[in-house]
Amino acid sequence: MDISFPVLVGDIGGTNARFAMVENAHSPSIGFSPVRIADFPDLDTAVREAVFPHTGLRPKSMMLAIATPLVGSEFRLTNGAWTIRPAQTIAGFGLDSMTLMNDFAAQGLAALALSPEHLSPIGTARILDNHPKVVIGPGTGLGIALVINVSGKWAVIPGEGGHVDLGPRGRRESDIWEFLKKEDGRMSAENALSGRGLENLYQAICKVDGVAGQNIVASEISAQASDGSNAHAREAVELFLTLLARIAGDMAILTLARGGIYIAGGIGAKMLPMIRSSEFRKAFEDKAPHGEIMRSIPVNVMTHPTAALEGLAACVQDADRFSLEGATLHFTA
Repeated sequence: MDISFPVLVGDIGGTNARFAMVENAHSPSIGFSPVRIADFPDLDTAVREAVFPHTGLRPKSMMLAIATPLVGSEFRLTNGAWTIRPAQTIAGFGLDSMTLMNDFAAQGLAALALSPEHLSPIGTARILDNHPKVVIGPGTGLGIALVINVSGKWAVIPGEGGHVDLGPRGRRESDIWEFLKKEDGRMSAENALSGRGLENLYQAICKVDGVAGQNIVASEISAQASDGSNAHAREAVELFLTLLARIAGDMAILTLARGGIYIAGGIGAKMLPMIRSSEFRKAFEDKAPHGEIMRSIPVNVMTHPTAALEGLAACVQDADRFSLEGATLHFTA
């Protein structure tokens, strides 16, 4: 994959877009303030109005992580108003090329790029070099990606693991499950482990207890759980973390991810104090009869505010370290 410098890297979600410029293979990336998708009609306008005024560099190529499936030649964001049109952007900016990947593939790259200061361990298990890694991140949805070393190169394999089935354990959870919103009768992990999933858990818990749940969003549920002002919010967050630990454990035992489980995204970072004080690690390891294997698998919360950009920058600066066939689409002039 030929990439010409300078490279504009971008992490484009449903609500916000973040950009950084990589001047060459040895220079640190230059970050810019995040922009709201709704404030600009399209990608090209956002770059011209929110990036270019802050740098004299002009990109010769772009590498973007976008929150939508990579199917076709134009890409409408799943939860945003932009449609990414590579041919138009290449022509409009005079680029040599444009590379697109799923937004969670960039989080997989970040698991390789982040320094220890931006990884907060949960437990004492140690990362083993060159072993599989799994990145899992609750946000608008639930993203999951596998990172494996193949013949000395790291391959990032994003998938739709957030749509695996999720079931209850015990009477209390079974009662809550009855009131959870589902898709065609199926409870997927994403219906609990996402922003709207936390809201789903909270409302269901309130219904089980016969109380009228407040009409509050995920951030308010988390805040009220943290300050102790709402017992139902606290239970919702505790159940959210338990379920996240179980799914992370499922991915760990599926892949024997001794290279680590990495919890990505803003929700995980914001909930870090509650993750540390909860029984997250116990729920993660609860995979009888393989508790000993689970105790050997490290878990880290990624705390860098622009982790995906760090991963993308590392990829363009040391492209030979990675094998991204099947994870990217590459467009040329």
